[in-house]
Formats: sequence, structure tokens, C-alpha cells
Amino acid sequence: QVQLVESGGGLVQAGGSLRLSCAAAGRFFTINSMGWYRQAPGKQRELVASITRGGSTNYADSVKGRFTISRDGAKNTVYLQMNSLKPEDTAVYYCNTEAFIRVPDATRAYWGQGTQVTVSS
Repeated sequence: QVQLVESGGGLVQAGGSLRLSCAAAGRFFTINSMGWYRQAPGKQRELVASITRGGSTNYADSVKGRFTISRDGAKNTVYLQMNSLKPEDTAVYYCNTEAFIRVPDATRAYWGQGTQVTVSS
């Protein structure tokens, strides 16, 4: 019932920047939170950053001070500004939302298709 459309991934040199976007679309839903996860080959998927309806943010220690998550409530869109990128940031980044769906009345998590971020040295 909620579809997430991601954009902004790509190839960048170390020290560069990328901006990821994720727009949520659907019917009869209220977003509780949106965020970004990432998964590198052979590694577990991990939370990068999240933001709630109230604007509270949470970041992985590895990205604090470098990444900034923000949202546009009117557009149901979340952004991840990634600065000072490192090769260790290379991964597939997945948009995630926890949304309350009024039909059939449930809180569920939804995932985007993933976007590749590659940071070269």
C-alpha cells in the first residue's frame, strides 16, 4: 500500500557528496518514520539514519557529522545528504518507512528497491 521511490545513488570519489531521495506514495497511510539502511556485500544490513514525524533523528555512529537526514512532509519525501564520503560507505542503500495503514489497520515497514552508492579511493 506504500511504494517508495529512491534516487540519487551513484559513483563518487572519496571526500565527495551525494544526496539520496526517497518519496513515499500510497493511500490511507500515515508515516511514523522514514530512514535509510545500507548493506555491503557479505555484511548485515544496518541502519544509517532515520527521522520521525516529530523530527527526531537517529544516526549510526559511523556517519554522525557527515550525513544529514531530513524530510519534506508535504511531499512525503526523505533525504539523506551524504558528505565526506568514504570507501567504507560503499553499499546498497535502502529507503525504509514505518507507516500506519488505515486499511486494513496495521503498522508495517516498507522498503525501497535500493540504490547503489559506490565511493572510490
